[in-house]
Amino acid sequence: MMTPQGATRGQEPISASSTAHETATRFAPSPTGPLHLGHAYSAILAHDFARARGGIFMLRIEDIDPGRSRPEHVDAILEDLAWLGLDWDGELLFQSERLALYQVALDRLRGQGLVYPCFCTRSEIAAEIAASASAPHPGSGSGTGDPDGPVYPGTCRALSHSERYRLIEEKPHAWRLDMTAALERVNESLSWCDHGRAVAAEPERFGDVVLARKDAPASYHLAVTIDDSAQGITDIVRGQDLFAATHVHRLLQALLGLPVPHYHHHDLIRGNDGQRLAKRNRAPTIASLRAAGADPRDLAESLRKGALPAGYSVAAD
Repeated sequence: MMTPQGATRGQEPISASSTAHETATRFAPSPTGPLHLGHAYSAILAHDFARARGGIFMLRIEDIDPGRSRPEHVDAILEDLAWLGLDWDGELLFQSERLALYQVALDRLRGQGLVYPCFCTRSEIAAEIAASASAPHPGSGSGTGDPDGPVYPGTCRALSHSERYRLIEEKPHAWRLDMTAALERVNESLSWCDHGRAVAAEPERFGDVVLARKDAPASYHLAVTIDDSAQGITDIVRGQDLFAATHVHRLLQALLGLPVPHYHHHDLIRGNDGQRLAKRNRAPTIASLRAAGADPRDLAESLRKGALPAGYSVAAD
């Protein structure tokens, strides 16, 4: 993706930001489709959290999915945020310009023996889970709330080093975190602060998560953990649908020696059918509301107050 004038290349080392901010939040949409009311709600909450504390609000474009990210969606995101009256501080940051940073982090974990190549296809993983009565399934036991779907059964973890090296030359592969080895290295209880309350991190519930996909150089887990630290984000305001992923992010922070921000996972906006708004469900877009003549100031103020248009509600995930 082309980088607009003024966007940062983001090649700083993997560490906490050298610029300390009392309060720094961010909004980090993926340019895989237009923004909807749920995005607007989250962006406004993050923006207002920072502004109320005299802090900074940053905008990051999470565009490392090459199959779905589109430049035209970036333009639409900027237009929607401007229409809602939201401004951001500093340069617009693109994850696609930060791939070297993610590779450094992955290499560090690989050097510690904490990641391994996985050659399984989704269908092979599903078949192995279905064939195993003891394997965790979605909605049961350790599979509940898994940010990546069913817990991976660890098939490729058992491959010998020689077999891994042979297959790397022959087959596409992802890189997975060896969860057992990672927890042994940390060797301490992990937690984070969410709305002022301590939450015990339980990353083991999610098994050997993917840190680099076959079709992308980094997973959401790895990229967002690196970027939040590099940008000096002190407070992460995001939807409750990402609460489960925080267990994994907290472990990565410990493994990479990164600071732990405060988290503020908010309730989600739902439609008439009770389902949370999502691009895949063709949720009404900000652009469609604008085209219908909605007043942006009234809409933004309504979202701030939780007074939503007819047919929508704010509820926990």
